[in-house]
Parts: sequence; C-alpha cells; structure tokens
Amino acid sequence: MASCRNAKATTSDQPYERTYSVVDGGESDVGIRNFEMRILQLSAQDGGGGAAEVARRLAESFKNRNHDCAMVVGAKRRGDCPAIVIPDRGGGPGAGALALRDAVSPFLGQVRGAGRLHDFLHCLGRPGRLCDRARGIEDFTLPASHQILDLAPWQPDIVHCHNLHSFRGPKGHFDLTALPAISEKVAVVLTLHDAWLTTGHCAHPVNCDRWRTGCGDCPDLDLYPPVRADATAENWRRKRDIFSRCRLYVASPCRWLANRVEQSMLRAAIIESRVIPNGVDLTIFSPGDRLAARRRLGLAEDVHILLFAAQGIRGKSYKDFPTLRRAVEGVAARINDRKVLFLALGEEAAAERAGKAEIRFIPYQSDPDVLADYYRAADLYLHAAKAETFPTAILEAMACGRPVVATAVGGIPEQINHERGVTVPSGDAEAMAEAAAAILDNTDTAKRMGAAAAKAACNHFDQEKQAESYLSWFREIIGENPG
Repeated sequence: MASCRNAKATTSDQPYERTYSVVDGGESDVGIRNFEMRILQLSAQDGGGGAAEVARRLAESFKNRNHDCAMVVGAKRRGDCPAIVIPDRGGGPGAGALALRDAVSPFLGQVRGAGRLHDFLHCLGRPGRLCDRARGIEDFTLPASHQILDLAPWQPDIVHCHNLHSFRGPKGHFDLTALPAISEKVAVVLTLHDAWLTTGHCAHPVNCDRWRTGCGDCPDLDLYPPVRADATAENWRRKRDIFSRCRLYVASPCRWLANRVEQSMLRAAIIESRVIPNGVDLTIFSPGDRLAARRRLGLAEDVHILLFAAQGIRGKSYKDFPTLRRAVEGVAARINDRKVLFLALGEEAAAERAGKAEIRFIPYQSDPDVLADYYRAADLYLHAAKAETFPTAILEAMACGRPVVATAVGGIPEQINHERGVTVPSGDAEAMAEAAAAILDNTDTAKRMGAAAAKAACNHFDQEKQAESYLSWFREIIGENPG
C-alpha cells in the first residue's frame, strides 16, 4: 500500500503583497508592501501529545512556509523546540519554590512522584491559590499572561491560541482575563481542542448539558481538569464575562464542536468561526509492513494485535478503559484461530489478563517513528471514549492503514464511516467486541477498510493541508484588520 506522500514538503509560500489603507485628513491612500506573517502560537506545552502536539506541528509547518512563528508555552517538554516559557515567579517568599517547581517540570511523566512534587511546590509558591483550589475556582492568577505580546521577538500579526486550560494538576498557564486586551491589540485565533472554554470546569462533559445554561450542581467534579469543590457556576460566569469583552476568531476541528460553540456563552465573542480538521504528518504516519513493524518492536507475529493509544489511559474516566477492557475480552472469546494481544499505549503498568486476552501496557512513545510502528503492527485500532472531540490517535491509525472501531461520540463520526471502520454506541462493549471480531475474521474486509482509511487520511487529514487552511484564513483576517 503506497503512502500518500513519501517526502517532507519543502516548498514555501513566497511573501505576499498586503494592501492597506492610510487615512489622513479624510483622504485614503492605498499602499502595497511585501509581507510575511508573524504568528505567535500560545500552547500549554511545546509537544507531548494532543493539543500541544498539534500546536507544535503547525508551528513547524508555518516556519517551513517561510513565516515567522514563535511558540509561547506554559512548560517545555522538548529540548528541540525553541519555545518561550511564560514566567510565573516574580519576587516574594514563594519565588524559590516556583523556581524549583519549574526545574521539576521537565520530568513530569518520566519520574515517579514528580507530578505530586510539582503541584506541592506550585501551591507553596503561590499560597493564595490554595484557597481558590479548595473552593474549586479555576486558576487564572498568572500575571505574566498580560505580557504575552512582549514575550515574542516581534509584534505578531496573529496570536494563535490552543488549549488555555491547565496541562496537569492545579497549575494553569494562561490567565483568561488577559484575553480581552490582547484581542484588542492583535487578531486572536482560538483553536478549540475540547469544550473547556464553554464549561464551568471540564474539558469533556459526559451526558451533561448544564454548560448551556450556566453549570452549577456539577455531576462529576473529577472530570479532567478536576476541581475539588463545585464552583462551576462561578467559573462559568467568569468565563462568560471575559468573553463578553473579547473579539475572537474561533476554529474547531469538527462540525460537532463548532455546533456546540454556537450554543455556548463563547458565541458572543466570535467574529468568525471555521471548521478546520486536524491533520497528521503523512511522511511519518503511513502504511507499512505489519510483520516488519512487529519484528522491530519485538512483538509476536502469530497473534491478533489490538491497539489503543492515549496519555494517561486509566486516569481519565472519559477514555472509558473499563469498556475497552470488556470489549477486548469479548473479542478474545469470539476469536479462536489466534491469541489476542491488546496494547494499551501511553501508560506504564504490569500486564493483565482480560479473559483469554493479554493486556500489555506500553509507556508513552515520544518518537513518532516508533509510534507509527505500533499502529502498523496492529491489526485493528480500538477507541472506546465516552467523550471526545477529534482524537489524533484515530487519524494516525487511519493514516497507517488500520481499520478503526470507535464509539460514536463527539467528532469521531466525522473521522470514521462504514468504509474505514465501525462506530458503536458509547459504553457498549458487546457491540465493540462484535464489530472488532468481524473485521479480524475477514481478511478482505480488514484490507479494504485499511486502504479506505489511509486514502481518507491523505485526502482530508494531512497536516500540511491543515496548515495551509490556517494560513489562508490568517491572510484574510490580516486583510480585514491591517493594523
């Protein structure tokens, strides 16, 4: 099966001409100047999966097209990404604790206990936040957010924001109260990766519509990002008041989220909204030899391999690992020709049994080439989430030519159709097991679905097309707001 593209894109946009008007004494003169966009990307981290990885990849694509692009982040995770970290220290008795906290940050997810130490030092450094945290108030106490524009090496034409909520624990990376002033000075494009900006605390509401009317009486305070007490109504009102003073351009990766935004308090802030699907790097995530991938990874060649990939698989309830586990057990009960091995990629833990199936946990893989091999080694990708937006892992699996069985939640039905895989109701382990076993039982069906999935990734979910869609929109925005 051929890859959609077998070499990295090397072409760059030429600097384009921007028309602008100068009004003086009632007369308007139109001038032309060569212009290359300066784009400031704001993200929780400089990579490491999910929204942060989307932001990093877009930054690289923008630079490859000869645009200036700087990343401003809450925390650095990669040594090869020249990101600017938003400062959160200042003077006072807590400065030492915050300095030590920042020193611990690179080890989050790598050293056991680093996350708890990070959170403790964070609260010690800013004791006022302890009270807010106890009350369930979301952390907006980040004064440096108001100087975001000064952190860039130049005045940006576009500020492109990604997830604005915390990447772990109580620590946020951006103060939403800074958003109105920033949007007055420069065009702000906000890419939504989840629903946090429309709720009183959670990124993925599960079977709850209270976000439409003001939250409060929250049914699940533990949903990511969790809060300790129910201040969701106050958090919701605070966001609504902030958005009432903003003017934003809002992008969603799927129609499902765009429709949700139209029904939320964020709508009042929107100048224009667009649906721009996320993409993946097709030079890395592409079809390949299954057995060769298994040999490189040290996996058995004579077993059925099912795969699920996510950071913190069992710690995020909306990922619904229990349903996934039951589904895998059901697949193994239906399949008699080979053993079933389920790879849970993104968490380190001891192996388990699920009936006749083996569950093997694989730590998070930072090397995308290794990650792509795991997709190629699998026969099928499973995704049982209760709530999702537009999961990148499904796109990566499709790009590697693997059929997908996933729950029909969020934007997933916009990724998967009957030609590329199967969608099932949320929480229905039996339906998932039946669909997966049927695909594994029919080699021709599996090959046909895998080929259709790879073709769809090439046609619709290429990160280079995603980048060009954003750049085209940025040009239009700058033309409307010449500064």
